[in-house]
Amino acid sequence: MTSATDISQSSTAFNPLNTRVWANGRHQVRCVRVIRETWDVKTFCFNAEQSVLFFFKPGQFVTLELEIDGEQVMRSYTISSSPSVPYSFSITVKRVPGGLVSNWLHDNFREQDELAVHGPVGDFNCIDHPADKVLLLSGGVGITPVMSMARWYFDTNTDVDMAFIHSARTPNDIIFHRELEHMCSRVPNFSLSVICERIEIGQAWNGYRGFLDKTKLEMVAPDYMSRRIFCCGPPLYMRAVRSVLKDVGFDMNFYHEESFGATPAEVTQDALDQAEIAVREAEETKDSDLFTVEFVQSGMSVQAAPSETLHTAASRLGLTIPKACGVGICGTCKVRKVSGEVDIQHNGGITEEDLAEGFILSCCSTPLSNVVIDG
Repeated sequence: MTSATDISQSSTAFNPLNTRVWANGRHQVRCVRVIRETWDVKTFCFNAEQSVLFFFKPGQFVTLELEIDGEQVMRSYTISSSPSVPYSFSITVKRVPGGLVSNWLHDNFREQDELAVHGPVGDFNCIDHPADKVLLLSGGVGITPVMSMARWYFDTNTDVDMAFIHSARTPNDIIFHRELEHMCSRVPNFSLSVICERIEIGQAWNGYRGFLDKTKLEMVAPDYMSRRIFCCGPPLYMRAVRSVLKDVGFDMNFYHEESFGATPAEVTQDALDQAEIAVREAEETKDSDLFTVEFVQSGMSVQAAPSETLHTAASRLGLTIPKACGVGICGTCKVRKVSGEVDIQHNGGITEEDLAEGFILSCCSTPLSNVVIDG
C-alpha cells in the first residue's frame, strides 16, 4: 500500500520541463526534414535548436520570412502537423506555376536551412469551434489545415466523430493518402472518402470520380446536416461547397472555411514590424555582449550570445554533437566543459556527479562567460 509520505516524496522527483512555449511572434527555426508527399508537394518539418513546445490550434497558420533574389518576402502557410507532436511543426507546400515562394522552397530550401517564422495565428481552427461530429472537406493542398485537425483528433483519442472527404485531381495527387487510410483503419469514429477528378492512363482507382456535389455528399456523409463543417481548398471548390450547403438550408453558423493564397495584409505588416525590431536588436548587440565558445579537439571557436545554447553554437561551426530529446532529459548531448561558466536548465538528463566532474548538456546550456569545451 502506498503511503501519503511515499506519494509526497515521489512527486518531488517530477519537475516541470524547462522548455519554452511557442507564442505569437517572430521565431528562428531550422528545417530538420523534407518529405516528398506527391510529385509536386513537399512537407517541410521544423524545430528550434533550443527546444520549444510548438503549441497552436489545429488549423492555424504561420508566416515565413524569406529573402528571395535580394528581396524580403513574407508568405503564410497553414501548419499541417498537429500540436500533439509539440517539439516540431510542419508546413506542406505545393509547387504552382509562377509561384514565387512555393517554387523557391521546392527548388532551394534544404534540411538544416534556417528561417524566421511569425505566428501562429488564425481563427480557422477546431479548438475555438468544438463539436461532437465534424465534416472535414478539402480540395488539393487545402488539405493541410483539416489534416492538422484530423491528426489532433486522432492522436488525442478524442470522442469526436470525423467524416473526411478529400478531392484531388488524380490518384497520384492525393496528399497524405496512406496516413489517412491508416487513421481510418485504426479508429471507428473516422470515415474517409476520396474523390478524384479524373483518372489518367495506367492509373487504377476504385473510388469516387468527378467533383464533390450534393449526391456524393449525401452518399458519404448522410448526416452532414448535423455536423460542424471545416472546409479548405481552391476558391472554386469552396464556392461549390457553399452553394450546395445553402441550397439544402444548412445552418452556415456551423460552416467554417479557410482559403489559401496571398498573406493577409495585416499579417504581413505585423511580420514586417517584428522583423524590423529583430534587425534593430541584432544591430544594437555589442561584441562585449558575446562570449567565445571554443571547442578544443576541433580547434574551432565561435562568438555566442548569452541566450544561445552551446549546441547551437557548435552547429554554426559545422560541428555535430549528438542530440535526441533537446530538452535535457536523455543526456545524449553531454560534453565536458574545460573552463568557463554556463547556465544549464536540464530536466534530469545528467547526474550531480557528472556536473561536479565538469560535464554539461549542450542542448540546454547557455554561456555565462567564455567557455572551453573538450569537443
